[in-house]
Amino acid sequence: MLNKVVIIGVGLIGGSFALGLKRAGAVREVVGIGRHPEATARALELGIVDSVGTSYEDALRGADLVLLAAPVAQTGPILQALLPHLEQGTIVTDAGSTKCDVVAAARAALKDRVHQFVPGHPIAGSESNGPDAALAGLYDGKKVVITALPENAQQDVERVAAAWRACGAIIHTLSPEDHDRVFAAVSHLPHLLAYALVDDVAAKPHADLLFQYAASGFRDFTRIAGSSPEMWRDISLANRAALLAELDAYLAQLTSMRAMLAAADGSALEAVYTNAQRARRAWIEAIEAGSSVSPSCPQPQDNT
Repeated sequence: MLNKVVIIGVGLIGGSFALGLKRAGAVREVVGIGRHPEATARALELGIVDSVGTSYEDALRGADLVLLAAPVAQTGPILQALLPHLEQGTIVTDAGSTKCDVVAAARAALKDRVHQFVPGHPIAGSESNGPDAALAGLYDGKKVVITALPENAQQDVERVAAAWRACGAIIHTLSPEDHDRVFAAVSHLPHLLAYALVDDVAAKPHADLLFQYAASGFRDFTRIAGSSPEMWRDISLANRAALLAELDAYLAQLTSMRAMLAAADGSALEAVYTNAQRARRAWIEAIEAGSSVSPSCPQPQDNT
């Protein structure tokens, strides 16, 4: 049982964390803080938080756990603001989609107290934003990756892990570097592609006609382009090197497939499509079987 949890950013991710803890009876008090008063007021109205913090000093008094659920570029400034009021027994974690930049920001802001920061990343979400999007069951059966630091005490890592488990999540561990390489490929690049496709279609002179006939395939492929532009701007820039490497590899694949199409090489195109179909089926079967990855991929470290 956590006595007091402070959530900075009470939208989809932070709000769902609060609701998950409350559903499990794992917290006595949740305090919300945010940049937008209307959002924190709405979170209070919905019962996501029990009170709204008017200052970090008041909010952090007696806190067991603080969750940063804000765009990753804000990590450093937020931690700097927290530091003067951060009690020795309080652990801070985050929900950022990049980790190397977050760890660097934490080291710069917290210095010799960086041991109180345990980085994390819940692998769950939606294209919806704000407190009204929060769901108590958002993390049920979903992975949360903890990228613990050498300075972290095991009991502090376990406090963070236990909170996420209370929300229904499954805990995995990766290094910050491995985390950013993995998610550049399977999360950050897909978001970039979805945004690029919708922006390209919207810029065409006959965009209205195109959108009129866009159906479920277009909708499914571009769903994630409905996510927060601010958040994904920060993620793209924070993981720039790994994302550029993945983008270059994808451009090479597109160039190869363009050549197949130009040459009317149907067998080569079909081979690419078949391989992709096979890989996707294996991935879906692995998910349905409760496995973390497809049989052809290395197993990530799991501490459950």
